[in-house]
Formats: sequence, structure tokens, C-alpha cells
Amino acid sequence: MATIKDVARRAGVSTSTVSHVINQNRFVSDEIQQRVLEAIAKLNYTPSALARSLKLNQTRTIGMLVTTSSNPFYAEVVKGVEDSCYKRGYSLILCNTAGDAQRMCRSLETLIQKRVDGLLLMCNEGHAALAPLLQRYPALPIVMMDWSPLTGLSDVIEENALLGGELATKHLIDRGYKHLACISGPLDKSPARRRVEGFKRALLSAGRDINEEYIVQGDFEFSGGMSSMQQLLMLTPRPDAVFACNDAMAVGVYQALFRAGLTIPDDIAVIGYDDIALSEYLTPPLTTIHQPKDTLGQVAIDLLLHRIEEKKGGAPVSWALTPELKVRTST
Repeated sequence: MATIKDVARRAGVSTSTVSHVINQNRFVSDEIQQRVLEAIAKLNYTPSALARSLKLNQTRTIGMLVTTSSNPFYAEVVKGVEDSCYKRGYSLILCNTAGDAQRMCRSLETLIQKRVDGLLLMCNEGHAALAPLLQRYPALPIVMMDWSPLTGLSDVIEENALLGGELATKHLIDRGYKHLACISGPLDKSPARRRVEGFKRALLSAGRDINEEYIVQGDFEFSGGMSSMQQLLMLTPRPDAVFACNDAMAVGVYQALFRAGLTIPDDIAVIGYDDIALSEYLTPPLTTIHQPKDTLGQVAIDLLLHRIEEKKGGAPVSWALTPELKVRTST
């Protein structure tokens, strides 16, 4: 493999001149520039990205840790992040944690060893092992997305889950449903807790009682939605409307109702949360709370690159994105 010294020798110039031609950071005569470019082409020379990153102390790569899930929401967020990276001239290195704290820490160490310029984290709040590891790299820009187990250590971008839970529940109340049920996500995750809090707040605002039997904890996965709905169908009176706290669980709810011989919305209405691409292709199309996934990825990258490129320190900031009701025909 040719080196910059080989190019300089063939062109009859110094290595610094070759560097100036490649980086276009200093005047070089047309004649010398042509000789250097011909030498580069003849030798099939490619500048070393590693050497360049060491010299500039920047790799133009972003690392991202994501909790592995069958929930399409994460894939849609990652796509938004990757698109934003591409537009800004950065590459993305994605690591799945598989829900395992040890694998998460090893992946994080690998990203740091690869000298990523910044980190995006979408990891379970139960992974407290992250905090001491990240404290060893106080200068590394970090943005938490969707939930924030590392309060005070990083910038945070979340959606207003409390408002989203209220919007979903108020919609069901306004449609005249009487027996409202809620399938939450894991309650160790702050978005799950806040969506349930919004559910309860909307009931109280409408003068409704809160029956804890009608609030079942799910897992944000397809199977969790199905098993939770099967549990709710055993109640008397049976719910006439269900708020699934994400669309993946709403898909599981659809399957449970299909197996029970019930129709949506005639027998039971269903509303989800996230507005994943699949939701409008269900039968019937799913009423849901739209979460701005593209905006989440774009704002996360913008904030992270602002920290990287401007070398901005200062106190961590917190952003909240506003969810919106997307009415379809499942309610």
C-alpha cells in the first residue's frame, strides 16, 4: 500500500507539499499540483483516515448505543440519526446492547477506543453501570435520547410523555368510552411511568375513578401487548377501550382481540403511542400518539455536533419534544 512518502518521491516534492495538495490548505502551483495528483493516481494512494484523525484529534464518527428490541420505533429513530449524520458529513457506529449491562459496557469501551467524537445513548435506566464508566471521560460529548438514566451527566432529548398519555386518554374519554384500560411499559423507564401518569391525570380531570386492575404492566414488545390484553379480557366488566403505551404493544393487542373473536373498534377501541410506520397499515389503521422520531434524531445530532464542533462545555441541557394525536379508525 502506497504511503504519502511514496507519492512525494514520485512527484519529486516534499510530504508537506503532498499534504497541502490533498487538504487544499495552502497555495501550490498548478504544475506541482498536477504532478502530485498524477502520482496519487498512479500509486492508487488513499490518505490514512487514522493518521488524519490522530492529527486533527477528530474522527468525524458518532457512536450510538441502543437497547435491542423488536419494537420498530428504535429502527425508525436510528434511521433519522443516520440520515442526519450523513447530511453533516459524519459516520455512525451503532452498537446493540441486547439488554445486557456487561455487553453495554464493553460496547461503550469499544466506541471510546475507536475515538468517536461523541455518543448517543438510548439505553435502559436500569443500566446504572454506565455512570461510573462515563465519568472517566468528562470531555466526551453525550446526548441521551428518549429517556435519561444519567441525569446531570449529559444532554437529554425526550418527548413530553405526560402530555402524550393525557392526549391518548382524553381522546378515548371524548369518544364516550366508559371502561378504559392501560397497558404500560416497564415502569423502571421514565417514559412508561409518565405515560401512565398522563392516563391517570386525564381520568381524574374527567371526574373518573382510577381502577388499578385496569392498568397492566407490559414490556414495550409485541408479545407483552398480547399477553397483557388477554389478562384484561378476563376482567368484569370488560374494557371497551385500551391505551397501549406504545405501538408495538398495540399490535399485540390486535392479535389478542383477533384470537378472542373481537373486532376493533366495535367491541374494543385501541389507541397506541409512537406512530411507527406500521401503524397506518394495520386493520383498522391504528389511532396513536405521534412521536416526532425524525426530529428526535435530527435534534440529537445537532446538539451533539454543536458540542463537538464548537467545543461547548457548560451545564447539560434538556429538550422536550411535543407529541400529537393521530386519529385513525381504531377508535
